[in-house]
Amino acid sequence: MASVLEDPALERHLKGHKDAVTCTDFNPNRKQLASGSADKSLMIWNLAPKARAFRYVGHQDVITSVQFSPFGNLVASSSKDRTVRLWTPSMKGESTVFKAHTAAVRSVAFSHDGHRLVTASDDKSVKVWSVQRQCFIYSLTQHTNWVRCARFSPDGRLIASCGDDRTVRLWDTSNKHCINCFTDCGGSATFVDFNSSGTCIASSGADSSLKIWDLRTNKLIQHYQVHSAGINSFSFHPSSNYLISGSSDSTVKILDLLEGRLIYTLHGHKGAVITVSFSRTGDLFASGGVDCQVLMWRTNFDKKSYQEVLQQHSRRSTPDPPPHLADIHPRGPHLHHPQPRAIQISPTVADTQSADPHVIELGEAAYSDTLLNGQTHSVPVRTAANSQHSNGLPACHGASSEEEEESVSESGGNSGSQVGTGKGGREEDEEERGQTHPLEVLSGHPSCLESTLRHIVQQLDILTQTVSVLEERLTLTEDKLKECLLNQSQLLKGVRSSEERRRAESEGTDGSPEDST
Repeated sequence: MASVLEDPALERHLKGHKDAVTCTDFNPNRKQLASGSADKSLMIWNLAPKARAFRYVGHQDVITSVQFSPFGNLVASSSKDRTVRLWTPSMKGESTVFKAHTAAVRSVAFSHDGHRLVTASDDKSVKVWSVQRQCFIYSLTQHTNWVRCARFSPDGRLIASCGDDRTVRLWDTSNKHCINCFTDCGGSATFVDFNSSGTCIASSGADSSLKIWDLRTNKLIQHYQVHSAGINSFSFHPSSNYLISGSSDSTVKILDLLEGRLIYTLHGHKGAVITVSFSRTGDLFASGGVDCQVLMWRTNFDKKSYQEVLQQHSRRSTPDPPPHLADIHPRGPHLHHPQPRAIQISPTVADTQSADPHVIELGEAAYSDTLLNGQTHSVPVRTAANSQHSNGLPACHGASSEEEEESVSESGGNSGSQVGTGKGGREEDEEERGQTHPLEVLSGHPSCLESTLRHIVQQLDILTQTVSVLEERLTLTEDKLKECLLNQSQLLKGVRSSEERRRAESEGTDGSPEDST
């Protein structure tokens, strides 16, 4: 790794997922990081030293997207199981389930006021939901193939979406119309997002390109081709001056958008990088990939100008060649190619600053879904296992996430700190004797009620699909009836006009002899 302080530095190495990490997002309170995985679980990593991590189990298929609400009190996750879940990031592990789409849900995102959700799906639609009322509002349906990603603008007046139809669409949320469509994508568009000011949108593609459009002029202003494989995700720095991207070429790239060039290449993952995300303040960013690990990096590169960093690199007493200075591109719509001597950062030591956190499993293993007001809510299931406080954990805990973090962080270096009330002292004694397993599980078994409710929900889903098909057929029937009525009216007009002509002709012939006399 380069020894310059201003280089991105690996802060923490988080292990706990059992399959590829597909999505990450930081809590706005800067205390937690959420990650979703192909192992169907959502994990909340507490960023305090030696704090525990929570694993939430509930989705039945790969989790494709995760995002904290603007106030950090909710976490939204989408999945290939066609649902969206709203989680409370606490020991309760409660969640609300939306049967969102008729195919895999690819992304979920909050509006910046936290009142709405936007989802994108393989059913070729984008849908908007009310968070407070927990209901569907409207859908946007002009994409002709799978929709990969959808995001609100900072002011909430626009939605940007992209997908496998090789288009990036811009929607007006007031009239639900598509107001612009960018079609110059070389392949499937994999990700789209607004910058912090909402003046630009960027999109990445399976063709390894990254493009930035200015919404004030609707013109392409920057085009980067810095990866050697498809780009799976990217994230704007809060200042909008930098952008990080993760690719199937196993690298994370850092771009300076003001000067329009690649400045860093990070080689921390073994295999494709599927997700990258900046924290809300921009001082940290996370990356995850098929190697099942989450890497958390310290930004650093925004502390000094890139020219100063290059000068420090050139003074290093290492055999590495100094980065070149002739890689400045004009700020235009032309293609920005990678430079062969950009700064490369390869962490040789995985993580020397923190041990793997203790993981507490929550979700359907300890909670059963019940229908409430038309939505599915998770409630505790009291079994013999969890009523006896399995592994020293209480069956139900009412503290908020902030209280839990404080209780964990105030315990100092003891990773087996007391959680909740009751048997905290016994738990500490067990950990001192080395009897506590790193993976702590709240045990329990799904009840018969849960399976019955699932069956009912599946039947309702089928009924919903049937109703949608009937609605389409009714619409077609209405259109045909309108055409028939229009044709009939035109025919009646023709008949009336012909009758009037005949009457006029007959009257003219009857009155002609009298006129002649």
